[in-house]
Amino acid sequence: MISRILILLILIPAWVWGSLAIYYAGPESGVIRISLLILFIAALPLSFYFINSFWLAAIPVGLLFLALLIWWSTLTPSNDKDWAAEIANIPYGTIEGDNLTLHNVRNFEYQSDTEFTERWETRQYDLSQITSIDLFLSYWGSPHITHTIMSWGFANGDHLAVSIETRKDKSQSFSAIKGFFKQFTLTYIAADEADLIRLRTNIRNEEVYIYRLHGFETERMRELLRSYVAHMNRLVKQPEFYHALSMNCTSTIQLHSEANPDRLPFDWRLVANGHADEMLYDYATIRTDIPFAQLREQSRIDLEMQKLDATDFSKRLRQAAKIE
Repeated sequence: MISRILILLILIPAWVWGSLAIYYAGPESGVIRISLLILFIAALPLSFYFINSFWLAAIPVGLLFLALLIWWSTLTPSNDKDWAAEIANIPYGTIEGDNLTLHNVRNFEYQSDTEFTERWETRQYDLSQITSIDLFLSYWGSPHITHTIMSWGFANGDHLAVSIETRKDKSQSFSAIKGFFKQFTLTYIAADEADLIRLRTNIRNEEVYIYRLHGFETERMRELLRSYVAHMNRLVKQPEFYHALSMNCTSTIQLHSEANPDRLPFDWRLVANGHADEMLYDYATIRTDIPFAQLREQSRIDLEMQKLDATDFSKRLRQAAKIE
């Protein structure tokens, strides 16, 4: 009896996942996809209903699920689609010594979320002049989920913001559920903060916070950016699927830190990343000389930036958050 219960505890969640996989990633033809979905859903109860032996009934069910996994493994991402304008280009770069040449840096000027003047630029960065790394948290709905953006600061006052996002074609809109089922490819957006951050503070009116990360030596900050650029370059040749849990805006940051012996251990707040700032505070990776509630209030920038235009955007947002 116990063994049967354990088998069912495995089969039922697998069947739910398989049904959703067929629904979201199945054939483009709606008739064929829904027909396959109905047959798949019916296979589990019908097998156990018509076959008297529990173990014999489990065999065709297991084989059908194996066939589903084989099909799932054949799904591959592509860079060849009619992409939405804001993620049409993947950034890529070359590094010679400390000189980074980064192509497809986005510097859009937004009139609204859907109306903008496109500017894709090639920019030069001196990695030896990196002085800081800041983390932005942008909330658009649930307080438990946020979008994370990293930004490197340079001695000359420049900032390079990098956002890890879903790459959607023109027919798609973001869906958290679809993000589990190979519906989006993974992309990086390398951008001017007046584009990437201002889009969220002033155009989308999201709740945005900035935190200066502590404990990073200059070489570690350079290595982290080199790791980002290396992944950008790989995505140009080998696209990857976005995954809402294992390959998203926050988990991918953690992957870039794997070579760092002092990286943060796995923490539930990497999943419920709306609490990432609490986690960083607990590990003293952001300033801890004031209570967390006070730091969080001080770190919010959207309300202040909504009063200002794009002039000296990076400098003024850090003044608003009292970051030197």
